[in-house]
Amino acid sequence: MLIEILAAGGEAPNTQFGFMEAMEQGGPVAWAILAVLVIQSVGSFYILFTKIFEQNKVMKEYRSNRAAFWRAGSIKEGATKFDKDSAWRQLVDDGIRAGDESDKMHDSLESHDWLHGTLARSESAIMAKLNGGLPFLATVGATAPFVGLLGTVIGIYRALINIGIEGSASIDKVAGPVGEALIMTAIGLLVAVPAVFAYNYLMSRNRKIAAMLSGFSTDLQANITSNGAVKPALPTASSSAKTATTAKPATTKPGATTTSTSPTNPTVKK
Repeated sequence: MLIEILAAGGEAPNTQFGFMEAMEQGGPVAWAILAVLVIQSVGSFYILFTKIFEQNKVMKEYRSNRAAFWRAGSIKEGATKFDKDSAWRQLVDDGIRAGDESDKMHDSLESHDWLHGTLARSESAIMAKLNGGLPFLATVGATAPFVGLLGTVIGIYRALINIGIEGSASIDKVAGPVGEALIMTAIGLLVAVPAVFAYNYLMSRNRKIAAMLSGFSTDLQANITSNGAVKPALPTASSSAKTATTAKPATTKPGATTTSTSPTNPTVKK
């Protein structure tokens, strides 16, 4: 359709040109390159959507249950506020286990290092799971243009062979291979650009989650080593209600009497 529009006003070509015609002229090599690009594209979008869902779940659970966790009587009780298979529950369980094991150590410095190292390993395991699949996006973003370029090179090479065989560069002999070459270049870019955007977007969200995990791990370590005495500051319900009351404008019921005062002659209307 696009070729017909571009060719409007001139004599219609005797040979049909288009995507399918170019791929058919390209043969098995062109179809193999196209299959690789399609697999890369489908894999990139699959990783993008699954990772967004996984990241949203982690961040939403932290925002929803963080206050309830720290308001619990103990961290063992607070651990029940998180889902059993969540990243935050894993971090709390690892911290509790490390705290119980550190009590068996005679050296307080070694006990602190053991607890810190355990929480750090737990954070690394969580981030490794969240980063899973991102190397595939990076690989697609880096290699897809070159896969398309391979199809371009093969298409141009086939066009040159046709010119050599026919002895002339007639459009009906070179349009198919050249069209195939341009199509492969375009598909390679269409696969690579979304993969690069998806990789950068997911990495930025993972950095936010890593910062949340680090802060929560620090608060958790302080709470364990202080036997529950140290907790992060949380907004109280009374302060939130006070803020809402202060922001609410005063209203007067219809028909109610009002009192007015004057600095010089105070009077009261009955």
